[in-house]
Order: sequence, then C-alpha cells, then structure tokens
Amino acid sequence: MLTIADRTFTWGVRTYIMAILNITPDSFSGDGLLHSIDTVAAALAAAQQAIDAGADILDVGGESTRPGAQPVSAAEELQRVVPVVAALAQSFDLPISIDSYHPETVQAALDAGAHMVNDIWGLRTPDGAWNEALARIIAQHGAPLVIMHNRRAQAATGAIGGYFPDVAYNDLVAEVCNGLQESVAYAVDKGIPRERLIIDPGLGFGKTPEQNMVLLRHLTELRSLVLPILLGASRKSFIGQTLGLPPQERDEGTAAVTAFAIQQGIDIVRVHNVPLNARVARMMDALVRM
Repeated sequence: MLTIADRTFTWGVRTYIMAILNITPDSFSGDGLLHSIDTVAAALAAAQQAIDAGADILDVGGESTRPGAQPVSAAEELQRVVPVVAALAQSFDLPISIDSYHPETVQAALDAGAHMVNDIWGLRTPDGAWNEALARIIAQHGAPLVIMHNRRAQAATGAIGGYFPDVAYNDLVAEVCNGLQESVAYAVDKGIPRERLIIDPGLGFGKTPEQNMVLLRHLTELRSLVLPILLGASRKSFIGQTLGLPPQERDEGTAAVTAFAIQQGIDIVRVHNVPLNARVARMMDALVRM
C-alpha cells in the first residue's frame, strides 16, 4: 500500500493506469504536445481526457526516449515540463509523476506540485555512475520513486532511446532483477524508504525486441524483489515489429501486452491510450484478481 497525493494505492487489488503526457516535439508515438500553440492548455485537455477515461497517475516527461532521440539539457527540459506540472497540480487532484533523471528538473517539478518521480536510469546517470544528487532530492521530498532497469546503450550519435544489438546479457532475467535490486538498495541507503519504491523492468531500454518478449514471459520473477511493478510497453517497437505496424497503430498490441501482464500480477501500466487499456485492465482484474 502506498499513498500518493492523498490517494491510496493498494497493490494486488486492481491494476492502476499511468497516463503518458509527452511535453516534447518528437515523441515516437506522435503524441508530443510541445508543438501545440498553447502547450499548457493542450496538456490540461489531454489530462482531463485521461482522467475521464480512468487514469490514476499523470506522467509528465520533457525528453523523448524514442529510438535515435537526442538528449535535451536540464534547462530545456525544465522549461518544457514545469509550467505543465504547475498547471496540472492546480487543476486536478490526481498524482503527478515527473519522468526525468535530471536533478534540476526533478527539484523544480516537485516544488511545482509533482508528487513522484519516474527515473528511466534507476538512480544512475547515463554514463553508469550513481545519481546521488537525484537520490538526495527524492529523499528530501519524501517522493515515491519508479526505478527502471536500463542498460547503457548509446549509439555513436549519443542517442538515448531504443535498443542496440551490442547490448548483451548472459542471463537476461537474472541480470534485470539484480540491476533493479542494486538500485533499490542504493535508494534505501540514500534515505528513500523501500515502501515508496516501484520497479520497472524497462522494456525497450537497452534490450532487443526478442529480449523484451523474454522479459514479458518472466515478469513473475520480478516478484522476488517484493515491490510493486510498473510496466511501460505502450506502442513500443517490439510490438510494431511483431505486428508490422507504425506506432499509431499499435494500441491493440499494447492492449494484448496489458492483459498478459495483468495475468502475471503487474500493478501499474504506463500507456498512451488510456480508454482502451483502462477497459482491458478492468476486465482482466475481474477475471484474475477477484
């Protein structure tokens, strides 16, 4: 059980929906809001639609992690997301997550009204060092943290998203579990309570399409960490490669992954299409959790 923004999340009872709000110009799924004439207004409208459809958490991100995406500076990311976070906090009482690994952005977003942090590097920096500044900020705010497994896999261009063939694992599932456990131990050591942690296996980050499928088939093994699990599979390239479809046509494939993951006890799904996945979750919960 975890309380975020006065809302209680009771793990194992139902599946919770995290709605994606991409405050970027180049989201792989074509839903980036930064190109809008009024980005804040567009974000508020998208958030309202997600809430009406059953979202439990709003996840705000300002840096694209699509294959080939280039990093943005903390200053630019902060400029993108903080006005949106502040407007969301003033308009809705839903928990707001900031999707960032930059300490400056996270600090400003939490000060502006965000309630939790979603870190794609699992408290590491992209070069592999521990992100002590970020851990300290999260601990000081008492914010819940999503720790994602990632494996440094930057292309020569410095791109941060996608998979690369030179990322090898001797034992994929065991190494993902061990990597998450290391990040969990670091977080606790830096003052972030274990009961405020959520883990994410990191589909699509430093993993091939085949490795993503293997992880999905072994999600129950992540239960050994005894922490709630978030899954972010929405519209990702392994679904596109399986179905031969572009991102905007991957919602049915995403829904299939959502249903499959709920059968294995996933607690949160992070999705673009909230109405479809919320309905799938409600039906699957009725089948497998009641």
